[in-house]
Amino acid sequence: MKILALEKELPGATAQGFQAHAKTEALRVWELYQTGTLREIYFRADRNEAVLMLECSDTAEAQDVLGSLPLVKAGLISFDVIPLVPYPGFARLFETE
Repeated sequence: MKILALEKELPGATAQGFQAHAKTEALRVWELYQTGTLREIYFRADRNEAVLMLECSDTAEAQDVLGSLPLVKAGLISFDVIPLVPYPGFARLFETE
């Protein structure tokens, strides 16, 4: 299942906190990318927050994966987790009346 994960900075997060975990965060993201769990990663153009596309069996697995990130463990960020399904609307093109 595709899961969209939108980062949220938590109250009390500081630039120093982010900097202290930047290298270990990048390493964990790389590991998840190499396993195929993390399919895509972006930063939003309008603010400094990550957008991740995950491939997981369900939202519980996605929460576990995201919980393994050093910035999450440090209490600096959390994620909104949004499960996605394929768009079914194209079926209307092939309906017979």
